[in-house]
Amino acid sequence: MKGFLEFIRSQGVVGLAVGFILGGAISDLVKSIVTNIINPILQVLLSVFGSIQNASFTIYGATIEYGVFIGACVNFIIIACVVYFGVKKLGLDKLDKKD
Repeated sequence: MKGFLEFIRSQGVVGLAVGFILGGAISDLVKSIVTNIINPILQVLLSVFGSIQNASFTIYGATIEYGVFIGACVNFIIIACVVYFGVKKLGLDKLDKKD
């Protein structure tokens, strides 16, 4: 049991678990922001499609839904920015450095 507790302390397993849980919560928040705020703004700016998620074209009977891909890219960029600036602003990047 002592070896297991030392492993958890030295490897930062608790921090990893907390990060995983917070990452899921941030992901849900960002998806909501993208779906309810950013996509409607893009929809107004582009005004070609009913929704950016519905943007697609068909080639030889195969439908390419690039709107879904654009939405996933926007989600990724926002999540990456939130994580980057959150880590930098809170100074968490300095906590993991081994001396």
